[in-house]
Amino acid sequence: MTANAADHPQMPIEDFEDLAAAAPENVHLEFVDGRVRTKEPLSVEDFEELERRAPETVRLEYVNGKLEVKAMPDGNHRSIYMWLVRQFLLHRPDLDLTPESGLKAEAYRKGRARTDAALAPTDHFVGHGEWSETDGILLALEITSHDRDTNQRDRIDKPIGYAEADIPVYLLVDRDNCTVVVYSEPKDGRYQQIDTHPWGATVELPAPVNITLDTEPLKKYAD
Repeated sequence: MTANAADHPQMPIEDFEDLAAAAPENVHLEFVDGRVRTKEPLSVEDFEELERRAPETVRLEYVNGKLEVKAMPDGNHRSIYMWLVRQFLLHRPDLDLTPESGLKAEAYRKGRARTDAALAPTDHFVGHGEWSETDGILLALEITSHDRDTNQRDRIDKPIGYAEADIPVYLLVDRDNCTVVVYSEPKDGRYQQIDTHPWGATVELPAPVNITLDTEPLKKYAD
C-alpha cells in the first residue's frame, strides 16, 4: 500500500531548530506546517553557505528559487538505488552511478539539485566540490520519497531544472504510481520525450545511456 505523503512532515522540529541555529546571520528561516522556508528571497551564495552549515540529518536543495528539504531515504528507496547500481554495472561498467550528487541545475546553473544519483564516466567527480557542473552527466536519477513535496519537486521542478541544464536523460522511479518515467531529448529548457512505464515493463534508456532495464524486480519494492 502506498503511504500517504500528508502523513510525512517534511522536517522534524528538532532538525529545524538545529538548522536555524546554524544558519548565517542574514538567512532567516521559519517553520510552517512541517516545512522550512526562508523569510526573504535566498541567493545561491546564501544557500550554499546554509547547506555547508546544515546538520548531517538535513539534506538541502535550491530548486526553482526555493529552499527545499529532501527527505532521508527509507529502506525501499535504498534498495531500489542498489538494484539500479547493479544494472548499470552489468550493462555499462564504464560508468558510475554516483549517489547524492550535487549538481548546478536549472537555467544559468542557478539551481542546486541534490540528485539521488548521477550517471557519468568513471571518476568523473574526482576533484569536484560539493556542487558540480552538469557537463558530462549522462543521466540524473530521482526515486520518489513519501513526502508532501514529492509531486512538485520530482515531477515538475526537477524535469525543468535538469532539462535546462541539458542533462540528456532524467530517470524518475515513481514509488507512488509504481512507474518508471524516462525524460529525454532536452531542448529549450524542456524534455521533448517523456515515456512512462509500469513496473514490470522493459524500459529502454536512450542515448547516450543506451541500456535496457527489465523492471520486473521493482515490484517487490512496492509500498
